[in-house]
Amino acid sequence: QLQLVESGGGLVQPGGSLRLSCTASGVTLNYYAIGWFRQAPGKEREGVSCISSSGYAIYYADFVKGRFTISRDNANNTVYLQMNSLEPEDSAVYYCAAEPFSCPGLKPLQIWGQGTLVTVSS
Repeated sequence: QLQLVESGGGLVQPGGSLRLSCTASGVTLNYYAIGWFRQAPGKEREGVSCISSSGYAIYYADFVKGRFTISRDNANNTVYLQMNSLEPEDSAVYYCAAEPFSCPGLKPLQIWGQGTLVTVSS
């Protein structure tokens, strides 16, 4: 059974960078599309980015275009979200999620991790 684990969250100053990782143990992510989502306190969950299993199809929310980059390293069974130029509005719990092969745009996926907290503050 696929279990996703996020890491890399933390406290960062505005303008700083973080790299989030999503990995799984015992199951290859190679055949899964992986998406990143976030939920801030009092707000609804929103899609941030998604990458297909092949890596050829990538989606970004408008509010992160040019700042965030999603990538996958199949050899290390990991998907990354590089986050640059972070803003206080980016503070949220970030979740990775998976389902086979294709991203349904930025709609929710089937299997979810537990999340990692990102706080952007001076």
